[in-house]
Amino acid sequence: QVQLVESGGGLVQAGGSLRLSCAASGGTFSNYAMGWFRQAPGKEREFVAGISRVGDTTNYSDSVKGRFTISRDNAKNTVYLQMNSLKPEDTAIYYCAGSRRNDYNYWGQGTQVTVSS
Repeated sequence: QVQLVESGGGLVQAGGSLRLSCAASGGTFSNYAMGWFRQAPGKEREFVAGISRVGDTTNYSDSVKGRFTISRDNAKNTVYLQMNSLKPEDTAIYYCAGSRRNDYNYWGQGTQVTVSS
């Protein structure tokens, strides 16, 4: 069973960039499709980006398409989320998640991203 730990969150001004990392342990990382989700205060958790097991397929929510890039390094058991052109509405707790089959069953503890205007 995989364990996930996010890092890289912080405070950034609008228009700035951050790179989130999610390190996996306890499982065969390449067996999992990976995703990033976020939850803003008072809102439901929402999907941000996903990547296939070998990294050849990615998908994004419309709200981040063209600004965020998901990638993975299976040799390092890590998935990344490069976030550019950040907006105040991107402020949220960001979670990485792993999917062995159809659902995201494995979750990290989250990392806070705050974008100031």
